Amino acid sequence: MERLWGLLQRAQQLSPRSSQTVYQRVEGPQKGHLEEEEEDGEETLAHFCPMELKGPEPLGSRPRQPNLIPWAAAGRRAAPYLVLTALLIFTGAFLLGYVAFRGSCQTCGDSVLVVSEDVNYEPDLDFHRGTLYWSDLQAMFLQFLGEGRLEDTIRQTSLRERVAGSAGMAALTQDIRAALSRQKLDHVWTDTHYVGLQFPDPAHPNTLHWVDEAGKIGEQLPLEDPDVYCPYSAIGNVTGELVYAHYGRPEDLQDLRARGVDPAGRLLLVRVGVISFAQKVTNAQDFGAQGVLIYPEPADFSQDPHKPSLSSQQAVYGHVHLGTGDPYTPGFPSFNQTQFPPVASSGLPSIPAQPISADIASRLLRKLKGPVAPQEWQGSLLGSPYHLGPGPGLRLAVNNHRTSTPINNIFGCIEGHSEPDHYVVIGAQRDAWGPGAAKSAVGTAILLELVRTFSSMVSNGFRPRRSLLFISWDGGDFGSVGSTEWLEGYLSVLHLKAVVYVSLDNAVLGNDKFRAKTSPLLTSLIESVLKQVDSPNHSGQTLYEQVVFTNPSWDAEVIRPLPMDSSAYSFTAFVGVPAVEFSFVEDDQAYPFLHTKEDTYENLHKVLQGRLPAVAQAVAQLAGQLLIRLSHDRLLPLDFGRYGDVVLRHIGNLNEFSGDLKARGLTLQWVYSARGDYIRAAEKLRQEIYSSEERDERLTRMYNVRIMRVEFYFLSQYVSPADSPFRHIFMGRGDHTLGALLDHLRLLRSNSSGTPGATSSAVFQESRFRRQLALLTWTLQGAANALSGDVWNIDNNF
Repeated sequence: MERLWGLLQRAQQLSPRSSQTVYQRVEGPQKGHLEEEEEDGEETLAHFCPMELKGPEPLGSRPRQPNLIPWAAAGRRAAPYLVLTALLIFTGAFLLGYVAFRGSCQTCGDSVLVVSEDVNYEPDLDFHRGTLYWSDLQAMFLQFLGEGRLEDTIRQTSLRERVAGSAGMAALTQDIRAALSRQKLDHVWTDTHYVGLQFPDPAHPNTLHWVDEAGKIGEQLPLEDPDVYCPYSAIGNVTGELVYAHYGRPEDLQDLRARGVDPAGRLLLVRVGVISFAQKVTNAQDFGAQGVLIYPEPADFSQDPHKPSLSSQQAVYGHVHLGTGDPYTPGFPSFNQTQFPPVASSGLPSIPAQPISADIASRLLRKLKGPVAPQEWQGSLLGSPYHLGPGPGLRLAVNNHRTSTPINNIFGCIEGHSEPDHYVVIGAQRDAWGPGAAKSAVGTAILLELVRTFSSMVSNGFRPRRSLLFISWDGGDFGSVGSTEWLEGYLSVLHLKAVVYVSLDNAVLGNDKFRAKTSPLLTSLIESVLKQVDSPNHSGQTLYEQVVFTNPSWDAEVIRPLPMDSSAYSFTAFVGVPAVEFSFVEDDQAYPFLHTKEDTYENLHKVLQGRLPAVAQAVAQLAGQLLIRLSHDRLLPLDFGRYGDVVLRHIGNLNEFSGDLKARGLTLQWVYSARGDYIRAAEKLRQEIYSSEERDERLTRMYNVRIMRVEFYFLSQYVSPADSPFRHIFMGRGDHTLGALLDHLRLLRSNSSGTPGATSSAVFQESRFRRQLALLTWTLQGAANALSGDVWNIDNNF
């Protein structure tokens, strides 16, 4: 531009110095009119600006210059074109630079610019200097996290009594609330629920006796620890012959029946593991069993002589309610001792259950006769041939009693600056039946450490876009009672405000493998974060590199569905909030001390061979970086397109039955069409986001609301939360789910003798199938419609 200006000046100097008529805008009363004035040619350059329009004076007004230079006249004619060309070049360069900058910042927040990682970052960086970059936030988080004392907190927490409702738990509640109050949090509070919990009766302990052929009660089998029991077991006495049923899965019981051993009317002996206690008891009940005894099989745990093993005299604790929350107020919150009709959860069993030790199980197995158990059912109890039975009669007496018990959840909050009404939630169970080092002490320690770390970050300039909500749950050992009651109390609010839930329960059960039980919406984000966290076991590798080294398909190695016994399950299946629970586990071996009195800090430390601090730190880094992304990214990093893949995978299972349905005049075309609509809606939203103005706050919030509610869209709106609380069509329970539809379709190829109970429900029913198909199809179609946005943007082609 300077060169261009110089050329124009030079051209004026060489051009004829004629007077010009100059039109200037007149200010004052005559504003808006142009005034003509005579001006000497020497003044021309002083008035050269875009606001002025200049033209030549009439001929003859001044003497003509005799020595006119031809190229000067040409320069005068070309001047406007040069100016326009320069403006076009400048505008093009500006737009190119803007687009390049915008493309480099797709997920940054108001005060955080995403740039390439600063590999030369120094830990003593001055965080108060102003703008915080993404690399600054990572470095700040890691610096403050490294200052914690995770190991000491795990040890101290595991030494404290903290059974729900106990005096020890009340003291711990006060201490944790006080610890949160000392941090830089915007809000700290507790809520109290009065819930029905079941405990053993010291005056009438549970018992197990032999029964002879005449039905006479014989010798009592000693239950070594009267404190070990199954909360929510049915109360009463039952008698029956003993049958060995492996893990108590439906396929195990079907196999048992196929081998000529009917579970109906008998007591089942099943192993700990694979499925929950509640599922084992429910399956036994469905097959007509009288009761269930559950024991820990030594073969299911590590045989490494250098690692500690569970005592053969230890039984394993576990509740048997097939559900979550207070089973005596299903679907309603237990606030303020609110009185509800006398109704109980349909997930409560009608048969008794009792844990026993491996020693007692060995004595029982030696008495069994009948067919030899399959090879994969065999165990390692010495001197115990594993037969299926039946064996001698047993009498089981369960005398647990229910007590109304106050439990307390503790909350701490850092308010977001742009979307404070959207919550990123992270929680950990606080209570434990025994020492609970792995069960809840690790999660509690990590939660407290994250609260301290984020509080320090806030003091050093960090402010999340969305609110961070830290929660310590009570009543977790009774089936996520504290978390579920809170969800029930705020059901109408949380699906609109909660973005994601991160669970810290069962975070460290080993150090060989990493698992993430999660909603599909979080899979891509987990992959991204795994690439940012160092492996605690392999120096110089990230967790992602550790995973793909053994299995190139990282998600097949890491991702697992959410189980019902996780506190994260209710968030997703009940409320429709995506959730994740992280765990480090042993290689194909269960942690042997979970839910026992041997779940101590010392045993956990020995199982991990001194790696406990490093593994706990890795979990804290994973959770913390996940929280930063979820709370601070401008656009929520949830992969809403993933559910298209989930539906496609399940449709592959449905296709197997298309021929059987066609023979009956039925079709699955509606499901296929709804799945196509969802995929198109997801792609359309992706394109809208890509082409939108990133700094438009109204658009950003609109997109975030649509993204964060995708999980909620998969809750069936056609069933009652009170009757079917887990309404999620992929992860829930009930006739409205895809799993129930598949189970029903399988009846097309089976006869009733292979199904539990051999009742009418075990026969394919066309009317039931049509209802299931309608529930599934319209929930999926509703998700596609909601993702499409406004009603005028929806294009259904049914």
